[in-house]
Amino acid sequence: MTDIWTIVAAERGALADDVAALTAAQWETPSLCSHWTVRDVVAHLSATASMSPVKFFAGMAAAGFSFARFSANQIARHRGPDPAATLADFRGLVHSTSAPPGPKVSWLGEIVIHGADIRRPLGISHAYPPDAVRQVVDFYKGSNMLSGAKKRIAGLALSATDDDWRHGQGEPVEGPLLSLLLAMTGRAAACEDLSGPGVATLRNRC
Repeated sequence: MTDIWTIVAAERGALADDVAALTAAQWETPSLCSHWTVRDVVAHLSATASMSPVKFFAGMAAAGFSFARFSANQIARHRGPDPAATLADFRGLVHSTSAPPGPKVSWLGEIVIHGADIRRPLGISHAYPPDAVRQVVDFYKGSNMLSGAKKRIAGLALSATDDDWRHGQGEPVEGPLLSLLLAMTGRAAACEDLSGPGVATLRNRC
């Protein structure tokens, strides 16, 4: 696969273009990420793209080691005075390779998952690179980091209908690979795209 940061930059650029024409009301649309608006998610992506391990640990310490407080502080810092400033900040970080501590693939997951958090409520379509989605879903299926995905899909047999991808044993859940990724990372809205006896279980865990 092409270097992850090349894919990340391309996906950031595409997302910046997609939100450039949003109205003020659309910027305040609730995203799929609980309690965050579209503008909040863009600001969060900017915060991640400007982060380093040193800044991360310093920020966590300043937030009393509360991840929720830390995230809120970072979003407030990168929202700016208006949506135009939020977007300008994000565009300026499209090619950044800075990141908090963690697996490199998780930062690809950031832009893929949060891109969908933004686009889906706004009805914006986007063709995500299949290899990128596959790499991200393969990472999250075995991880409980932040999203609790591994625990959420325990006892379920996931199967993509648009890719040769399967995982797990138990009650079947079928659907597009991106929707499986979103559901396993806690986005209940993605369960609307899925079918099978295990969907209700998965939805209840979101």
